[in-house]
Amino acid sequence: METLEYWPMLETSINIALGAIIAGLSTWMVMRQRDVLGDKSESGDRRLELLESVSADVGQVNHIFAKYSALVIESYRFADQWPQGRREELTQVNSDLIREFKKLADAETKLLMLGEKLMEKSLRLYGAKIAHFRKEVYVGRRDIKEEKIVALKQEVASQREKFYDILSKRYDRLLAA
Repeated sequence: METLEYWPMLETSINIALGAIIAGLSTWMVMRQRDVLGDKSESGDRRLELLESVSADVGQVNHIFAKYSALVIESYRFADQWPQGRREELTQVNSDLIREFKKLADAETKLLMLGEKLMEKSLRLYGAKIAHFRKEVYVGRRDIKEEKIVALKQEVASQREKFYDILSKRYDRLLAA
């Protein structure tokens, strides 16, 4: 065979080899980019899950605090005529609230792990407002005015709103990313 006959076969082989190399490199680059984006996506999903968990924990504390505050205000209004069954219910709700404070501390820890210092501070202040309410408003206290009780409860609600505003903004940013 002459050299002229080998030249088209060699050229075709080189073209096939170059095509395979280009296809391999392209596939490698696409897969690498997917892995990088996938890791970022998984990280973002994990952050969202943690923020949702924090929100659920705070929601549970809020629910129990609402029951607690309603019962304490009821006890203030009824004074000595307050039924024993409601006193026992308040004792149970008080125990539940104390138990739920552990979840609030866990939520603060999660926020610190995520680097959410402002949100953690807001949550800590929310817990402090609840603790202050419990310190000031309790069964048997008669030297406090109902307006003061309502103002203390409003402080708790206001701090909860501030926390949820920060949480909501961060959550929306993560969803948009």
